[in-house]
Amino acid sequence: MDWVEELQRLHREGTTAVLVTVASIKGSAPREPGAKMIVTAGEMYGTIGGGHLEHKAIAIARDQLAAGAAGGELQRFPLGASLGQCCGGLVNLLFEPVDGKATWLDELAALRRRGEGAVTVTGADGGAKLGKLVVTREGVTGSLGSGLDPRAHELARALFADDAAPRLVSVEEGDLRRTLYLEPVCATEFTIVLFGAGHVGRAIVRTLADLPCRITWVDERADQFPRDVPGNVTVACTDIPESEVDAAPANAYFLVMTHSHALDETLTERILRRADYAYFGLIGSLTKRRSFERRIERRGLPATRFATMTCPIGVAGISSKEPAAIAIAVAAELLQARERRAAASAPGETRRA
Repeated sequence: MDWVEELQRLHREGTTAVLVTVASIKGSAPREPGAKMIVTAGEMYGTIGGGHLEHKAIAIARDQLAAGAAGGELQRFPLGASLGQCCGGLVNLLFEPVDGKATWLDELAALRRRGEGAVTVTGADGGAKLGKLVVTREGVTGSLGSGLDPRAHELARALFADDAAPRLVSVEEGDLRRTLYLEPVCATEFTIVLFGAGHVGRAIVRTLADLPCRITWVDERADQFPRDVPGNVTVACTDIPESEVDAAPANAYFLVMTHSHALDETLTERILRRADYAYFGLIGSLTKRRSFERRIERRGLPATRFATMTCPIGVAGISSKEPAAIAIAVAAELLQARERRAAASAPGETRRA
């Protein structure tokens, strides 16, 4: 779930929601810090791990909606017998009502469109009704509505510098101790450009619909796209699909599976000449791959570039040719590629671990 986009959609519809975030954990827990669920009076989106913990959190969120609560509130949940969960750890959940006054949401969405990250600082004292800050490397928007802003700026910038994980921080404000939740909100780096709206392409879009990625879905045939597409998908119906190769950002994940072998070859060459992508997968057999390699190499592309192309696509061990099965195999491969990139770019300690 892309929680920023989902909250924006609800905001446009005039629907008040509670954003439930795993603020911290101790020991074994079903989800990691930063995991989110959105709860409205009648629906819920995303998950914080399921089970009794999630059911309890939904009930608390709906009680807050009914009471018109404002401001972030932190609640502690031991994962033991009282919740019917055997993890044995402890989870702190932050409950944050989001209504039409949440200007920070528009700011986060604008930063994402520009490819910029931020750190959000949320007051977690419940009745104190502290506000929210959005801190970037260049500036700050919003306010906690108290004298905490300078200290919050300092903590957020330290989080930027350390590339650190979400965390709860206790700070002093006069004679009071305040709890703040700091969370990095990264620009969406998982950008997928999918060429082809056939059976497999449609199955892949369905499979990726709930993942935090942005998909540009490209085809020449308008009638091949479904009437409704997921919120993380942008349809590009164009007679020159290769132009979408050039328009894609660096570190994009390309998938080519059009209705035409000739177009597949054109797109393959165009992508390989970019050389700045995170992943490139071409649907087809090893025979198709070798045929493309021979012809494209004769047009001057170095043979070494073909090592960066994945064909056939999909994780090993799944032989089914059903579109849904292929989609699962390809989605798994995309996630593996993203995990490898994340591990390679992580700080040294994380990489060694």
